[in-house]
Amino acid sequence: MSPPNFSDAAAAQAAARRGLDIAVAATALLVTLPLWGGAALAVRLQDGGPAFFRQERVGLHGRRFRMWKIRTMVPDAERRGGWQTAAGDPRITPLGRWLRRTSIDELPQLINVLAGDMSLVGPRPDTPAQQAGYDPEDWALRCSVRPGLTGPAQVASKSGAAPPSRLEIDLDYVRNRSLRRDLAVLLRTLGTVLQLRNR
Repeated sequence: MSPPNFSDAAAAQAAARRGLDIAVAATALLVTLPLWGGAALAVRLQDGGPAFFRQERVGLHGRRFRMWKIRTMVPDAERRGGWQTAAGDPRITPLGRWLRRTSIDELPQLINVLAGDMSLVGPRPDTPAQQAGYDPEDWALRCSVRPGLTGPAQVASKSGAAPPSRLEIDLDYVRNRSLRRDLAVLLRTLGTVLQLRNR
């Protein structure tokens, strides 16, 4: 009996993950389009500013891409303090707070998933400026997979638990990721979002 070919197994799992990404993202895009399309229209009507914004993020193997979101801040937010926000940030609009709480502002990233920039599950994509805060080896490992629409660190933070650092969770995911774990994260994310929307 010949030994298992781990490279073939990894390639098969990568193909299966990409197939899952495309199937789920395409279905979710069709199902949720009226929801986030309506939200985008409401954002446009509230102040006349753009409904969406795109921000440069770092993806697989350090490749940069533009990530889509529904705008949740005032139109000149970047000029008034960049895109990093804190609790109670006055630049976040009332509608934007609701969109963030329900995660509806993230739904346009399904386009990034279909384009291959992102996966459904993975470490959340950081900006190029955030790279300086990482150990080079940790950064390289984190960028060895596609960033995700959701991930274990995001599920842990929304649950209200006191988990290890986001980086520790991300690196553990990269080292031990599997389709089964991805499905578990997706189900937990869905459950968490539904709970938040019902509050």
